[in-house]
Amino acid sequence: METTITTARGNVLLRPSRREDATAYRDLRLAALQRSPAAFGADYASSAARPLSFWEERMAQGALGEQGVTYLALAGDALIGMTSLVRNTLAKTQHSAAIFGVYVRPDWRGAGVADELMAACLAQGRALGLRVVRLGVVTSNASAIRLYLRHGFTVYGVEREALVVDGVSHDELLMACRLWDAAGPST
Repeated sequence: METTITTARGNVLLRPSRREDATAYRDLRLAALQRSPAAFGADYASSAARPLSFWEERMAQGALGEQGVTYLALAGDALIGMTSLVRNTLAKTQHSAAIFGVYVRPDWRGAGVADELMAACLAQGRALGLRVVRLGVVTSNASAIRLYLRHGFTVYGVEREALVVDGVSHDELLMACRLWDAAGPST
């Protein structure tokens, strides 16, 4: 799915990743890890040390398939946002997926880009016939929690000390969004 959204800041293209997005994705991911280290399980140093081939493969894997998608938000040629939906692959868990790596550049926040990225991932989950999508979010990230609540996620637990960043522990809310039930798609 590729779509253009209109924001107060201008048009934004949302589309699945491509192998050639690797450098821009790497740069945005590293910026996210530096700016918001408690928001991600990965760390800056390990991620920065990965070769370009790692990022190329990641973009190729996110190019809209049965195992999920990485959606990118572009304003002109600038990558301004990203998120991934990754389907579980075991036979007993392939009805579910996880959302990872939600990030929008600070100067684009409040323009609706994160909402559109989330909506695109959930629509793709429904298209894949997924029943549930899960995610974890640090309890201090109020704006992300509000985003997920707007899209139908509910809290089903808390993981205490899920992350430790610079010696500080961070709890995570465990959240889920039901996409399908026995009667069909949930809205």
